[in-house]
Order: sequence, then structure tokens, then C-alpha cells
Amino acid sequence: MNAKQLLQEAERNKEQIIKDRRYLHMHAETGFDLKETIAYVKKNLIDMGYEPKECGKAGLVALAGGKKPGKVFMIRGDMDALPIQEEADVDYKSQTGNMHACGHDMHTSMMLGAARLLKEHEDEIEGTVKLMFQPAEEIFQGSKDMIESGLLENPKVDAALMIHVMAGMPFPAGTVIVSGAGVSAPAADYFTITIKGKGCHGSMPNVGIDPITVAAHIITGLQEINARELAISDEAVLTIGRIQGGNAGNAIPDLVELEGTIRTYDEEVRDYLKSRLVEMSQGIAASFRANAEVSFGSGCPTLVNDADLESCMAIYMKELLGPENAFTARQLETMAGSSKAPKTAGSEDFAYVSHEVSSIMLALAAGQPEKGYCYPQHHPMVEFDENALSLGTAVYAYSAMKWLEEHK
Repeated sequence: MNAKQLLQEAERNKEQIIKDRRYLHMHAETGFDLKETIAYVKKNLIDMGYEPKECGKAGLVALAGGKKPGKVFMIRGDMDALPIQEEADVDYKSQTGNMHACGHDMHTSMMLGAARLLKEHEDEIEGTVKLMFQPAEEIFQGSKDMIESGLLENPKVDAALMIHVMAGMPFPAGTVIVSGAGVSAPAADYFTITIKGKGCHGSMPNVGIDPITVAAHIITGLQEINARELAISDEAVLTIGRIQGGNAGNAIPDLVELEGTIRTYDEEVRDYLKSRLVEMSQGIAASFRANAEVSFGSGCPTLVNDADLESCMAIYMKELLGPENAFTARQLETMAGSSKAPKTAGSEDFAYVSHEVSSIMLALAAGQPEKGYCYPQHHPMVEFDENALSLGTAVYAYSAMKWLEEHK
């Protein structure tokens, strides 16, 4: 596979990739409710000659290659948006009240572009490329659902890759950063603490049990876990993001509800934090004669990058894009005067895949602040540089074909 040739072919398809991206952007959907998105992706795949299969609640899988014996390399593109009203002034503004503020429309359109390239070069593929079109990444449920529905089997996946576009990066659009081996994204857990007291009139607090006071002590107490129970090397964040309780200033309510998240880079620290969250919430509530119930919602584990894939992708990206447009995370840290590979603070449910098969995450620059791309991911004003699309398309296709070629 000639890297320069593939890059040129991707560039020739740029107009179609942008067209796909803008359609998806205008029809942004969330979670597993991706009817229009799935219909569009499926039709395009069928038109290319694929036989896409449904996987889980709203996932799609397609296979390229398979004409030659070999391993199976999987590439992932997530399809869901966020329940955010778009405020960016673009011609292709979302019409659904949702917004692709994280760039998943970029991922899906690049995957469709890669599917076209892979189909055109299908006879050259030394094995099989499995294309994973995933729902519900933003709620950390889609990847797990697809895995439980057989994603990694028939044929069995040997290695996997994901790309995430990044807004506000100080690199030209299309620059790739290869994650360092080990954990590069934290585990995430969402929790709800329901504090049950006894409501009464504000003038007679002695006849009630105040859940608001209990909530205040729980919030303060939980911060002691980081301050006094974790080591300096145990990187973790515990955040309370919502407090709901009471309807009047002169009344003590029956209930207060707290919602928050935990982010950790270590599974043992993750388990410890969750355990202590429950113990402290219930213990503090009991000391004030109240009751606290803790429930955990959706979450995902740490994202783990494979050392061999890191080495391979570092070489492949330089072959494809040139050394001035491809870096490893470790290179960037060395350039910045550090010996430690950087991690992202944002969690990613591709992590479930990374705990099952050798995996790698690539970051794709898609918007320099100095060129007017000033807003971060998940902001209602965020925009992404579409010049990254054809390059990302080539990255998907070349990574898969090259790895299969070298791992017969």
C-alpha cells in the first residue's frame, strides 16, 4: 500500500466526505436513538458494496477484505451527538436541537471515507478490516453494548484503533498525535446520592431532619478522600455537579439529591473511591439521623493503549503524513521538557474495547485557535476544521491496511 497514493485518493474524495459530515451534523441524534444517522450510514455502505450488520441496540458493523488470510483489525467511529442547542454560525447548522459538539460527525464521515478507500483496495488487504460504527459514546454505553452483542467475534478482532478529533489544538488540521502506551484516558463513573430526611417548617427544625445540612456535610466530607486518603500519585477527581432539594426558603424538605462524577486513571483507585463514597455518604447521613442511598449510573473503565500499536502507529503516521504532521504523545512531552506521556482528562468508552483487545487512540487536530477555532469540545459554539477530514480518512484506512500487512 502506497501511503502517498492513498492520501491523494482521500483528498479526491474530500468533497463527498464533507457532504457526509454536513448531513450528519444537520441531523444530529443522541444516545441509541440514531434512526436517521444509521439509515444514512447503512445506505452509503450498501451503495459501496458492503453488507452492514446491526450490532446491539444501534450499532453497525461492516467488513472489508477477507479475500486473503490474515488477522482482523478494527477501526471505530462513534455516531452520537449531545443534547446541546447549537449556537455556531454555520450554513449546515443542526436542525434537531442536538449538536455534534464533540465531533462524532467528523468520525463517522471519515469512517465512510475510509470504507470507500478500503473497498477500492479490497484485493490488497492482507486479512480483514472490521468497521465499527458506534452509538451512545457520550453516555458510555454504546461500546459495551456492541461488545456484549458479539462485536469482537465472527471474525475475532486482533487489534483496534480509534480516532478523536480535537478542537483548539495548536497544530495544523490533520496533525496526528499517537497516545502513549498505558492509560491515556480516565475511567468515569456517574453517581447519585439521595438523602432522605424529614420535612418540616423552617421555624421548627427540631421536629424534622434536615437533608440540606446533611448534603453540605457530605459534599465537604467527600473532598477529604482526595486530601487525606489518596497518595500524591493517585490521580483522581470527584465532582458534585448538581444539588436539588427544597421548594421554599422557609421549609425543610424531605429529600435532597446530589449528582456527580468520579474520574480516575487506576482501576484500584476507582474501586476505592466508589467504596468510600458509599461509606462516607451513609455514615455522615446516619450521624445526622438521616439516610443516604448511593447509586451508580453509566460509566467506563480506563482506556489502555498497547505498546506495540503505539510503536507501529508512530511509524505509519510519519510515513503517511510526514514527520512534521505526526507525533507521539511522548515526543510532545519531551519537547515540552517532560519525560511523562500526557493523558486526557476526558473519558472515552472505547476503553471497553481496549480491555478486550490490543488498542490505540489517535488524536486528530481539527481546529487551530489562531485560525478562529476558539471554542472547546462540548461548547455550543465549537466548530471543527473540515480540512482534517480527508487526512483522517486516510489515517483510518492506512493504519488498518499497513498493520495487517506487517502482522500476517
